[in-house]
This record gives sequence, structure tokens and C-alpha cells, in this order.
Amino acid sequence: MVELIQGIIAAMQTPMNADGSLNEVEMRNQINREIEAGVDAVFCLGTNGEFFVLSLEERIRVMEIFVEETRGRVSVYAGTGCVSTEDTIYLSQCAKRIGVDVLSVITPYFAAISQEELYEHYKAVAESVDLPIVMYNIPMRTGVTIEPETVGKLADIPNIVGVKDSSGKFELIQSYIEATKDKEFAVLSGNDALILDTLKAGGTGGITAISNILPEIMVSIYQKYKAGDEEGAREAQNSIAPIRACFKYGNPNSIVKIATNLMGHPVGPCRRPFGLVSDEARQAIEECIHTHYAQYMK
Repeated sequence: MVELIQGIIAAMQTPMNADGSLNEVEMRNQINREIEAGVDAVFCLGTNGEFFVLSLEERIRVMEIFVEETRGRVSVYAGTGCVSTEDTIYLSQCAKRIGVDVLSVITPYFAAISQEELYEHYKAVAESVDLPIVMYNIPMRTGVTIEPETVGKLADIPNIVGVKDSSGKFELIQSYIEATKDKEFAVLSGNDALILDTLKAGGTGGITAISNILPEIMVSIYQKYKAGDEEGAREAQNSIAPIRACFKYGNPNSIVKIATNLMGHPVGPCRRPFGLVSDEARQAIEECIHTHYAQYMK
């Protein structure tokens, strides 16, 4: 088991070549970049990692690269959630064998699912693999919310150690904190704009997409808050508003990848059919970077 899940966890992209194949060299470069920036952990195969367009074999290879390249310097998180419990168990056991430290398990998606079914799904996965599990709530992508009562019940299972909320609803984060207040349990913001508010409410950190673009800023939010510099933490938190405003131009995954490339880090395209944005959007992102973040460009 790892200690309480906390800090800034980089929800990393999967670098790709122009033809959509994995760019393993750049993947290793980006892992080192995040570690050098001071993140507390690196996280592969999340939403920003485009797990949904990777084959099972590719997902296993990505986990191998992350464990190899990290070399124990920080914890490695991996997304192993699938639609079926059986597939989630299989991929989670692969992650254990490879040497992943923590699992992120998204709720099953596409078909409607009840809270009882969610409970049984997470319980079965937890019983199948001896690794800490962070549940992943992202209802706009999955069509289901893990209700606070369900999170509270699942938190009684020893290796279910946290929940990441990407709903964008701060009141839900607060409800998760309240439902687990008597347990050693981590509540993490999956929305970059809510990391500081989550910390102030009793949460433990954030799993951040903007870390692909601006890792130093994201790390500073947590470090300044923990050092008692709440004003500095708020300034850092507010400073990412301009790049987040660019999300209006398309899928946030696509915007983050375009911005990372424009920052000088060649992570390549999103895998088709995703990643196409207008020239207007690309120009706006570039202008945003040059106006607000030029000092962080490579």
C-alpha cells in the first residue's frame, strides 16, 4: 500500500507519431519533464492519455514504459477501467504485474448502471488485485455519477483509497469529503480550476491535465498551499484561467495536446477521429500561450 494519496498527480498524455502510433521516446521525455517539475506522481491511461482509442496491447505497453522510465522516483498511476468487470480485473492484474503503484478505475460507461452495480463492480476489482484504487467519476463522459453514499460505502474496502471527481461540481467534491471524513481516504479534484478549493475543503490534491502544459504552475498550487502561502496558491490557481478558457474551442483533450505541442513539447496529434480543431482555435491557443505563458515555453 502507498501512503495517503495526495499532491499534484500529472494526468499525462500519450505522445503519438504523425501516423498515430505510440511515440515511446517522447513519452519518456515527458515523464522526466513532469518529475523534474516536482509532481508527486505520474498517471498514464486516463482521459488525457486517450485510453479509449488505445488497444489492450498498447495500454499494457504504456504502463511498462511509465514504470521503466519512472524508476521509483515517484508513484505511477494507471487507468485500468473498462466497461466490463472482467476486463477491468484483467487489466488491473496486468498493471500489478508490471509494477504500477496505484490504479485509477473509471466507472463503466455507455450502458446505464445503478449504484448497486457500481458498488459490486468496484468491490470485485478491489478483491482481485492487491493495489490501491482511486475511483474516477466523470459523468459527462460516462453518463453516471458515483453518489456520495456509494463512495462512503466503498471507502470501507481497504484498498479503495480515493476518488477523483471530474464533474466540475464543487458541491459533489464537498459531499465526497463529508461522506469519508472519518476514514483515511483521498478526495482529489479532476478539474484543474478546483484544486485549491478542494484542498481548502479537506481534499488532498488534484489529478491535473494542465500539468501537460504548465507543470510548474500546477505543482506550485499545492506546494504554496501546504507552505501556508494561500495567497500565492490562489495566484497560481487563477493563472491557468486563460488556457482553460480555450477549452471552448473543442474537446479539452485535443486543446491540451495542441497547447503542449505549441509549448515546444512534440507530443504529436490525438488519435483519429479526435484532435481536429479549426485554424481559429489553433491561433487563439497560440496567442494565449504567447500572451500568458511565454516564459514556460521550451
